[in-house]
Amino acid sequence: MPNDTPLHFVTLLGSLRKASFNASVARALPELAPEGVSITSLGSIGDFPHYNADVQDAGFPPPVLAMAEQIRAADGVIIVTPEYNYSIPGVLKNAIDWLSRVSPQPFSGKPVAIQTASPGMIGGARAQYNLRQNMVFLDAFVLNRPEVMIGMVAGKVDPETLKFIDEPTCKFLAGQIVALAVLAKKLQS
Repeated sequence: MPNDTPLHFVTLLGSLRKASFNASVARALPELAPEGVSITSLGSIGDFPHYNADVQDAGFPPPVLAMAEQIRAADGVIIVTPEYNYSIPGVLKNAIDWLSRVSPQPFSGKPVAIQTASPGMIGGARAQYNLRQNMVFLDAFVLNRPEVMIGMVAGKVDPETLKFIDEPTCKFLAGQIVALAVLAKKLQS
């Protein structure tokens, strides 16, 4: 990947659990980024109130506006989320609902990569497909390949340190970051 213009990506985590497997994946990403790409995490979507148009009419909550600005300023977004009941977690949907109402729309024209991790075999595939529908509405450019669906994730995280330790998956994650960087540069030109 050419190193002419540095890129900055942000991670949006769809889990609130302290020992979240998906948080372990998200924490591993900055070290996996290629030269010229930095990755930082956004604030917690747990700080968003339940979406309510009456609350919006009184003014957007500061955590919503802060996250929208961070997304707008980033060159790309990596969403890392578990799958709940064949879909995305309610807290992530709530955050998307809030962010969808901010103008200008922070996801519009933004390259987005999706990563899911699950203790199950298929690694959150259904959540990814559901999330892709949301991103279409927000006019984001979702990276099609490589798709990152990490199955059997419990065995890929150190239970003591909560560090993501599966080297083959780390290499695959690094490849997706490179692909997102290529997409981001293509969209910038």
